[in-house]
Amino acid sequence: QGHLVESGGGSAQAGGSLRLSCVVSGFTISTYCMGWFRQAPGKDDEGVKVVGSDGRVQYADSVKGRFTISKDNATNTLYLEMNNLKAEDSGRYYCVADPWAGGCLLLHRGNFGHWGKGTQVTVSS
Repeated sequence: QGHLVESGGGSAQAGGSLRLSCVVSGFTISTYCMGWFRQAPGKDDEGVKVVGSDGRVQYADSVKGRFTISKDNATNTLYLEMNNLKAEDSGRYYCVADPWAGGCLLLHRGNFGHWGKGTQVTVSS
């Protein structure tokens, strides 16, 4: 049974940066599809960026060129570096994971069986 714990959320000004972390226990992230989803108030959750066990990455167009996903296999930690933040990036960010590679790059919430409790990000303009 996997356990995902996010941290690093907080408040930032538009144009600023935040780095989210997700410490994982119970499985090895190098063998899983890992990623980040987010949910803004009143909206459906959205796939932000994911990375497969083979290193391939998929992301939402809205974060292109601004967000970077990375993994530290030694510490079993997933990161999301968020730069040039915008007010519309505000929301609760969730670390997600799944062992199935087939659906990894589809950014569909149904393809991820492991979810953390999330960390809040608020960007003010």
